[in-house]
This record gives sequence, C-alpha cells and structure tokens, in this order.
Amino acid sequence: MDIIYWVLVSILIAVAFIGLVYPVIPSVLFLIGAFLLYGILFSFEPFNWLFWVIQLLFVMLLFFADQLANWFGVKKFGGSKAGIWGSTIGILVGPFVIPVFGILIGPFIGAVIGELLVNRTHFKKAIKIGIGSVVGFISSVITKAIIQLIMVAYFLYLAI
Repeated sequence: MDIIYWVLVSILIAVAFIGLVYPVIPSVLFLIGAFLLYGILFSFEPFNWLFWVIQLLFVMLLFFADQLANWFGVKKFGGSKAGIWGSTIGILVGPFVIPVFGILIGPFIGAVIGELLVNRTHFKKAIKIGIGSVVGFISSVITKAIIQLIMVAYFLYLAI
C-alpha cells in the first residue's frame, strides 16, 4: 500500500508543477494537499509546527512572487493597470483558446489589447508592453518553480 500512497502524493505534487504553466490549476492547493494526504496516509509525526510555518511562508511568497512578476514585467516595459489586467486575463484565457502556445500568447495579446483600449497607447508601445507581460510571466513561472521545489525538497527531507 505504501507504493500506492506515494503514487497519490506524487500525482498531487506533479499537478502542482503543471499548474505553473496552467494558472487555472491552483498549484499551492495541490502542494498542501500532497502534504496533508501524506499525513493522513502515513503520519503527521514528521511535520512539526516549524514545517507548517515555513510552508505557510512559502505559500505567501508564491502569491507575492506571482503578482509582483506580472506587475513588474508590464510596468518595466511602460504598461499601466490596463496592461496588467489584460495580461492577467490573457494568462487565464489563453491556454483554452490557443492550446499549447496560448499560455504565452494570451498574456501578450491581453496586455496589448488592454493598453490599446483603455489608454489609447500607440501600437508599438502596446507591443512592447505585451512583451513585458510575457517576460513577467516567464520570470514568475521560474520563480514559483524554484519555490515549489524548495517546498517539496523540505517535505521529502522530513518525510523520508
């Protein structure tokens, strides 16, 4: 049964990492779910209060990193709140409208449309802002992947 339990925990962790590129999947919930499932199936004994405090801090860091990277990417390239909102909407809608490449095209198009519609930005500047939104998204994915890897490594260190 231990193998089946580890497979279930591993599936939740894998889904959390898939959520890095498909933002509609709540990565953090799947990671915490994996930790809780391990505790239910095996034991909560390895996880003291310090483990949960550290994981909670990492969860907050994940949310902060996600928002900050998107904001920074759009702002650094001259965008406004309209570009940030457009990029966010594009990140969520893009993968469904354009499978595979929608995760990169969505925030780009969203930021460009947001800037063009709301701020009447010149097309070249809107394109630059769109590129900034993609840069922000990619940096967000890399940052969150590192944080999630640390969370999983700490979990495995205590669990094994």
